[in-house]
Amino acid sequence: MDSTLWPAFVMWCAVFNYAALTLAFVGFVLAHDWLYRLHRRWFELPVAKFDAIAYFLLGLYKLAIWFFLIVPALVLCYLPYAPRL
Repeated sequence: MDSTLWPAFVMWCAVFNYAALTLAFVGFVLAHDWLYRLHRRWFELPVAKFDAIAYFLLGLYKLAIWFFLIVPALVLCYLPYAPRL
């Protein structure tokens, strides 16, 4: 794979993952009561704890996107890549 394609590839991965994060957030907001009832069947959770866990996981996913996709894409964009032979 050509070294000039890596920054674009990683950035597009970040875009798709951010779209998935946005879709998950919108789905959580729109289907909150249904999701809470679904998970209440298995776990005894108050609504506040359910919300805290959901927001924690969404925030963790957002941090993972930043650490593993956006920051490396920016580094690849601004640092020259010269393969060593």
